[in-house]
Amino acid sequence: MTVKVELQKIGILGLQLIWHFLHLILSSFYFVVGIATTLESYLISCGLLRKYNHLSIEMVKYLAIVVDSDEAYNTLKIIELLQWLASLGIRSICLYDVEGVLKQSKEIILKKVNNATVFQDITLEFISISDGKEAVAKAANFLLENKLRKMNMSEDHRRRFSESQMTEALKAVGCGGPDPDLMLVYGPIRCHLGFPAWRIPYTEILHMGPLKSMKYGSLVKAIYKFTMVRQNYGK
Repeated sequence: MTVKVELQKIGILGLQLIWHFLHLILSSFYFVVGIATTLESYLISCGLLRKYNHLSIEMVKYLAIVVDSDEAYNTLKIIELLQWLASLGIRSICLYDVEGVLKQSKEIILKKVNNATVFQDITLEFISISDGKEAVAKAANFLLENKLRKMNMSEDHRRRFSESQMTEALKAVGCGGPDPDLMLVYGPIRCHLGFPAWRIPYTEILHMGPLKSMKYGSLVKAIYKFTMVRQNYGK
């Protein structure tokens, strides 16, 4: 019995050692990747990697910036990001976070934008998840009213609306909005965080990591990657 217990302890110890070894390997890997990314970003920022010096910025007609709501309180970082985008020549930007933190900071951001020459001719849109819910409700009411006007009482009124009908209804009630060509997501989660789905059917979505760790070189690389994909495969 004692031998069996000892073998169990040895087995558990062996598994713990394997787990710690794998954890060390993964940690080392991500550490090396982080250093390489930081170095590459620095080289891009300094203009030493020449292929990033000439961006086909005209391919980014409308850019969406999605920020985790906890990080959206960092207004200075948001303004710095907008300065970078404006300096690259991007003129139409949508700012989104789930809880509407960016909308609450709209006046502060716009005041800074209006007072800086780098932001000349830039257009900003501020939305949150509540805008999407309100838009869907308006579109549904619009469809229902139209259907009630057109249908006879004898017809089957339980028929569901199609996706194309909903899209047309959203445009009709003024909630369609431009479709972003590119979406950059800042935060811990790799998704669009509830950004209105009907506006991103063909949008390229790139995760950029935490807003507090954003880098100019990483931004340039993301835009370059997007423009290269569009050039190779077409829109």
